[in-house]
Amino acid sequence: MGMGVDLRGGDYTKAAVRALRDALWHNSLTVVPALGYSIDDMQVDIEIGVAEPDQVDRTKVAEVLPYGRANVSVVKGGLDIREDDRHTIVANAAAVVYLDIEAASSGSA
Repeated sequence: MGMGVDLRGGDYTKAAVRALRDALWHNSLTVVPALGYSIDDMQVDIEIGVAEPDQVDRTKVAEVLPYGRANVSVVKGGLDIREDDRHTIVANAAAVVYLDIEAASSGSA
């Protein structure tokens, strides 16, 4: 879980990217190589919550992942704060990691 904010720019993608980075900062997935699988075998389902989901560039969010295959979905959530000439955006992110052991071990990931 993570939270990201764009304080002044009104950029939903920037807030979403920051939220995912925050979520990843709190976790380490060292178990995958310990099990003998490549870190690229991981499937990462990312869900971003922002007030305007259609304003998020899913490709830029996926690029945050250092490895694994990303599936990014964006839903209504987060928080918009409009005050005078400022538009602050708060995004929330959840990342769920899967490892298909059968597909990875057969080489057909």
